[in-house]
Amino acid sequence: MIKEYIGLSEVSGSLVILDDVEDAGYEEVVTFKLDDSTTRTGRIIQLDGKRAVVQVFEGTNGISLTNTRTRLNGRPFEQKLSGEMLGRIFNGAGHPIDNLGEIYSECSRDINGSPINPVSRIYPKNYINTGISSIDTLTTLIRGQKLPIFSGYGMKHNELAAQIVRQAKIANESNTNFAVVFAAMGVKNSVADYFKKTFEESGVLQHVVMFLNLSNDPIIERTITPRCALTAAEYLAFEKDMHILVVMTDMFAYCEALREYSSSKGEIQSRKGFPGYLYSDLASLYERAGMIKGKSGSVTQIPILTMPNDDITHPVPDLTGYITEGQIVLDRSLDGMGIYPPVSILPSLSRLMKDSIGEGFTREDHAPLANQLFAAYAKVQDARSLASVIGEDELSDIDKKYIEFGKNFESQFLVQGETENRTIEQSLDLGWRILTSLPRGELDRVSEEILVKYFDTAASK
Repeated sequence: MIKEYIGLSEVSGSLVILDDVEDAGYEEVVTFKLDDSTTRTGRIIQLDGKRAVVQVFEGTNGISLTNTRTRLNGRPFEQKLSGEMLGRIFNGAGHPIDNLGEIYSECSRDINGSPINPVSRIYPKNYINTGISSIDTLTTLIRGQKLPIFSGYGMKHNELAAQIVRQAKIANESNTNFAVVFAAMGVKNSVADYFKKTFEESGVLQHVVMFLNLSNDPIIERTITPRCALTAAEYLAFEKDMHILVVMTDMFAYCEALREYSSSKGEIQSRKGFPGYLYSDLASLYERAGMIKGKSGSVTQIPILTMPNDDITHPVPDLTGYITEGQIVLDRSLDGMGIYPPVSILPSLSRLMKDSIGEGFTREDHAPLANQLFAAYAKVQDARSLASVIGEDELSDIDKKYIEFGKNFESQFLVQGETENRTIEQSLDLGWRILTSLPRGELDRVSEEILVKYFDTAASK
């Protein structure tokens, strides 16, 4: 039996406290009816006997302690789901905001999802082509993987996210069953408009489900935005047999909302004021990526987070790195040189790429070429460090060759237009062409057979 309570015991920030509540459940959805007949939604986040603490998503401004009517709905927070979600724009709580009306829902699912049985997981295989050379060649995104992008304030991670959404596709397969779920958390109105305009003008919006939580939206709504997005992704992947790429930006804004929410509950703080359960909370999001036996769909994640002061040891990127399978790191010095995308090659990696590149997936020379580019670029850094001490004119001939290689690598391989979409073959051929600025004897990570077939061919052109 659904009961309705009149009046509230206490209001504190975004939290409402009710006393003498019976048969309430943790995470249960609550509906508040205000004096002006408007309604707001909340969920129970803490129970102590007959006292319930309720988190209000739309904020508590204007809520009366005496006249507010509260109804417990007897179910957790759920997202309405349908194939009609493609091409639609929702707010952070999963409600349509594109003036196209409500969707005809086929079902509703708990936004917290269901844990994937580890025994049922399939090891991620085959890559997703982003059309960006530095990612496709050196930190390849694998279907079913979670691969975050670590950025900094003011860098072009939004442009990179938009480019990935526009260009991403499943390699060597029909992309009729490929779609993107895009979740933006705490973004400015101008940034939200940029994403919407970019997706509309490029014609990909019909294959994108957008969830937008703006910077002036309640921070409590921000804590459920990624869960609503991932619930939609799981439905499309495992019920509609689609391959879904989930792009979430900015995860740091989500974590800050979580910190504020935790503080409002009076919880004991951990590193830099974040709650002690930050690791498990992030894991509950990131681990929703993957592939399942008996299901032909997949969920792949690219979370994007900004690092305060470009500090990769900050708790948010630090814990993210523990959970995910690699990272793509953006470099401020490259960004300052006008290089886009400013991917810092040496600290970036994709732990799953080794099993999903090469013959049968990309091309036989992919792995040795990537290893050689990594090794050569590492020597570039050594040569530059030495040049800063003794001067470039005093370098040996081979160190000068590496300096030249580094300039070519950054100005030709890393640099790419925001609308430039390179195939994997174009990226690999470009890598070989840049390696020709080094003596053949320096290429010690590649077999003679591969050198003859690809390096010599590139050198002869």
